[in-house]
Amino acid sequence: MKPIHRPGKMNATEAKYALHLEGLKAQGVIVRYEFERIKFILADRTTYTPDFYVLFPGHVEFHEIKGFLRDDANVKFKTVADRFPEFRWKMIRWKNKSVGWEIMREI
Repeated sequence: MKPIHRPGKMNATEAKYALHLEGLKAQGVIVRYEFERIKFILADRTTYTPDFYVLFPGHVEFHEIKGFLRDDANVKFKTVADRFPEFRWKMIRWKNKSVGWEIMREI
């Protein structure tokens, strides 16, 4: 069964990633970030809301945080990246304590 997503509420993995982004912000690597900041309209009744809007000096990235990957999420991720190539797109997961955050897909 698919877990229920509550817009504007982070799950545990997203909250952990937000702490990671706070560290990058404190180091000056990123300017700021926001959770579920922008919704992209892909087609009639089809939208995509990336987990994190991340502002770097000089560019914007959207980060999608995954515990596991479903086919529909993968299709939406590729579609939005193709339609909006002016942004950088990363799908990220927590691998383990020794590896940390891992980029699963980058466009």
